Amino acid sequence: MSAKLFQILSREQGSPDGEMAPIAARAQLLDDLARHNTAAESEQQPDLLYGPGIRIELTPGEDPVKQMLLYITDEDIAWDVMIRLARQFKWRIHNPTGSQPDLEP
Repeated sequence: MSAKLFQILSREQGSPDGEMAPIAARAQLLDDLARHNTAAESEQQPDLLYGPGIRIELTPGEDPVKQMLLYITDEDIAWDVMIRLARQFKWRIHNPTGSQPDLEP
């Protein structure tokens, strides 16, 4: 079964010129996610994070982080984790296919 793809964005409004609002400073984001059992598995791939039922891809070198790609790899456990993370960090979870509205818990 293939993973479902979503975007993680800030709930804050971007700038008037269309630039996305930052989610967080990269170091702070990595530290916060590590406390929630979501981190890189190796130093060779620091932009690829794994957590319970999820995989998150960061844009290499982006700081502050403005968007992340979220892959749901196990629906049975992923959504409980993602709802808690999105609520705590004020994220918006966007479905790029448009088949569902954005999730802002």
